[in-house]
Amino acid sequence: MKQIILISVFIVFSLLAFSAQCGEIYVGKQSKKGQRDGSFEAPFSNLEDALREAREWRRLQDPRMQHGITIWVRDAVYAPVQTILIRPEDSGTAQSPTRIKAVGGNAIFSGGIAVAGWRPVKSEKRLDPAIVKHIMVADAPQAGGKYFPFRQLWIGSRKAVRAESHDDAHLPRIINWDFNKQAAIIPNVLPKKFSYKAGMEFFIHQWWAIAQLRIRETIVTKDSITLFFHEPEGKIQNEHPWPKPWLSKEHGNSAFRLVNALEFLDQPGEWYLDEENHQVYYYKRPDENLDQLDVVAPYLETILTMQGTLEAPVSHVYIEGLKFQHSAWLRPHYYGHVALQAGMYFLDAYKLAKPGTVDKAGLENQAWLGRPQAAVTLSHTAFTRISACRFSHLASTGIDYRQGNLKDSLIGNLFQEIGGSGVLLGQFSDEQVEAHLPFQPSDGRILTDGVVVSNNLIQDIGNEDWGTVGIGAGFVRNVSILHNELLDLPYTGISLGWGWTPTVNAMRNNRVFKNKITRYGKYMYDVAGIYTLSAQPGTKIQENYIDSIYVSPYAHIPDHWFYLYTDEGSAYMNVSNNWFPTNKILKNANGPGVEWDDNGPDAAAEVPQQAGIQSRYLELLKAKKSWVATDRINSYVPFTKPVFFQIHDVKMQLEMAEIKDFFARQGADSSQVYRWKDYILLMTDDEIGKKISSAWIANYPEIPHKLFNDLFYTFDRSSCGGKVKETDFVLLTAQLVDDKSKQEAYYNAHKRQFKEWPEVAAGFCNAGFDEVLVYRNGRQLMLYISFPKGQNFKTIDPLTTKDNPRVVEWNKLMSSYQEGIPGTKKNETWIFYKQ
Repeated sequence: MKQIILISVFIVFSLLAFSAQCGEIYVGKQSKKGQRDGSFEAPFSNLEDALREAREWRRLQDPRMQHGITIWVRDAVYAPVQTILIRPEDSGTAQSPTRIKAVGGNAIFSGGIAVAGWRPVKSEKRLDPAIVKHIMVADAPQAGGKYFPFRQLWIGSRKAVRAESHDDAHLPRIINWDFNKQAAIIPNVLPKKFSYKAGMEFFIHQWWAIAQLRIRETIVTKDSITLFFHEPEGKIQNEHPWPKPWLSKEHGNSAFRLVNALEFLDQPGEWYLDEENHQVYYYKRPDENLDQLDVVAPYLETILTMQGTLEAPVSHVYIEGLKFQHSAWLRPHYYGHVALQAGMYFLDAYKLAKPGTVDKAGLENQAWLGRPQAAVTLSHTAFTRISACRFSHLASTGIDYRQGNLKDSLIGNLFQEIGGSGVLLGQFSDEQVEAHLPFQPSDGRILTDGVVVSNNLIQDIGNEDWGTVGIGAGFVRNVSILHNELLDLPYTGISLGWGWTPTVNAMRNNRVFKNKITRYGKYMYDVAGIYTLSAQPGTKIQENYIDSIYVSPYAHIPDHWFYLYTDEGSAYMNVSNNWFPTNKILKNANGPGVEWDDNGPDAAAEVPQQAGIQSRYLELLKAKKSWVATDRINSYVPFTKPVFFQIHDVKMQLEMAEIKDFFARQGADSSQVYRWKDYILLMTDDEIGKKISSAWIANYPEIPHKLFNDLFYTFDRSSCGGKVKETDFVLLTAQLVDDKSKQEAYYNAHKRQFKEWPEVAAGFCNAGFDEVLVYRNGRQLMLYISFPKGQNFKTIDPLTTKDNPRVVEWNKLMSSYQEGIPGTKKNETWIFYKQ
């Protein structure tokens, strides 16, 4: 018995000794002493002082750091006046890490400054009197004795909306874009009392990205406005070809809105900063009392950064339970923002007069890119861990592992209400290097390598830059993206890879595993739940759950969305056992070695249940916002028939080799090209056809094109009995006469043909036809007829009318509705395309 008591006493004293060797430093707003020394009773008032104290302990080898240092951060709002910097000297070791931990659940690090002293506006001539009574005004905040610009405003926990002409759900469309004058032509949407002032901006939706352009000059007429823009964004916007303003009679032109004018202050929750007079205007929501709410204007673009060097990375620093809020992003304010993809913005870009670079012979454009700021950044770090933190109310990226990150981990965090991407990983393109080049550094330490991103909830990001992503990774290797849940995204869920090149580069052995991605693509298409670029040997994308893409009101091509999308140069990777409801995927210009196995409905039944947040982190799901029932979700019925993309190169501007190369770069089989005079026709599938259609507009807008995917008549051999194993086919085209009533009669006759003209189908059976498909685009018709391989069409076609006078009658009736396309002879109607 005495021995047991002695052992117990020994254990108690050992724990006390261990506790004494674990250094603790406190941060808090309240102190029981006058002198703050970081003790429990007298905590430091800011994190920077606590880091300095810990740094000194390590420098002096203080015994308190033997088993690590814990900086305890009490509940309060901490507003640093400059970015908090964690240096190499703040590093810990595996045996003695530096921990920064929240004591409670509300330790907030805010990059904002309070806006106080709100009062009602007495009068304002530029606003309707009925609105003025709801408007509050305050003096603009200052930092360091100076006024500063800001692009967001937070009223308590709710984001205010920067005064705009139209909200997200009701954007109008541009009328045109004048590339010669570098000008946008839009309908006149200005209020009656409007008077233009510097600072107004133009927001435009462009395929898979957005642009925000500062307006330099306006020419206003009764029905339209012509907008001219400041530099550098004015030139970039007009010279870069991908993506650009969308002009389409079929699906509508690019959507837009005007932003940042007092006259747009017409809805509750909107605000406007008068930079000239240093005042902030706010249209108060009915349930708000500004005297009782914290109103915050973001000031710091980056709240906290871990910044090491190649030789001395920041290592073994663990951050747990902190909240990061109110970061700013000011580049659009000074330079505009024209994005290429995933929020990366153009510094310079233009189309090449003669395509081709060292890495890509067919590349037709060049681009040099910048990278948005982030609330938290990590460069040259190793074995750091950020867990149980909350990133919210942020203007741009949530957290960014920029370069040189070795085996860091990001686990169990919440990313919500963010203007840009949630998480970025690794290098994308250096500002001085063209964006389409493979990245293979001589010193691999600069790569983001072995980072784990696991069990994070990412929701409502990209709410200002719609082209940003949930998780975006550039040139990374050995990165694991596991068990995250991503939802309510304007664009792509997980984007993996950069460079648009099949050339083997620094990327390899990445893993995207058991993530749950739903409710994505809310505004931007050319999109997928998971999207890849470039060669990535050993990369595996497996057992992810992807479902429920939004119906975008502004998509340039409404059907151009996917569950999985392996884009240009994707190579040497395995894509398997990913569940999504139907096989809507895109393999575009892939390199070799992409293995596809058991995806879509063929994936294992347990994938949907096992994907997403694991049980240990389920507490995160309590923060999920509910789905807005008014938002519509897409459904998909696969289109299995061929489609046809036609160009009419009247001036013979393009060589056939160039045309075929262009088709191949978009993922098409360039051997399936057919021709009649100056008409060139590609047979492909529906998704590739749509992609080529949009790409053609960007590259050759002066050469007319048509996509034939509107199939209005189908005959197949099921009505004859028997099957055809192998087939040949012919392609023909004609057009309907320019008479609406005859066109309608033609379509109605085809709708009723099987019932009222059964002899026509019998004639097709007699000739041995396997399929007869008729498509339309405008007045032009495209006819596809397949038949047993080895047969001669000219021999079997007359069999349709043999002993069948009703087919002769049908053909005579149809000929009264048809004529030849431009270029045919006087009595010529249907012409054959030849390979």
